[in-house]
Amino acid sequence: MAPIHNTSSPRQSVWPVRVYYEDTDAGGVVYYANYLRFCERARTECLRALGINQHSLRSELGIVFVVRRVEADYLRSAELDDELQVMSTIYDIGAASLKFEQHVLRGDTCLFKAHVTIACLDVERWRATRIPDFLRTLFESEA
Repeated sequence: MAPIHNTSSPRQSVWPVRVYYEDTDAGGVVYYANYLRFCERARTECLRALGINQHSLRSELGIVFVVRRVEADYLRSAELDDELQVMSTIYDIGAASLKFEQHVLRGDTCLFKAHVTIACLDVERWRATRIPDFLRTLFESEA
């Protein structure tokens, strides 16, 4: 499955998600933590669509991207077999961080929204490090 880019900007992508039984709780709705899993996958696929392989970043450059902060709003419930879309938009690029706004949609209805700060870390020191220039250029470019 590949993300569908809705704009001419590499900063925004849409990733489809189907709700499986394993995603739901005893009440038959998506378990709250799974919205974060859906968003994690969508961010990974957003980076992959830009040609960024996170395994290579770690093995070749010694950097990883990790979640530093999440602010989430649960607006409506998703249910078994729902077809959802996770819209991910990079809205701020810091020296060592990216900020994403993410929405989980069922059709035109927003079910969940989050602001997620991703930090770039040096894996040897486990400290924040500057985003490499080639990545910054990629994130800032208009494709």
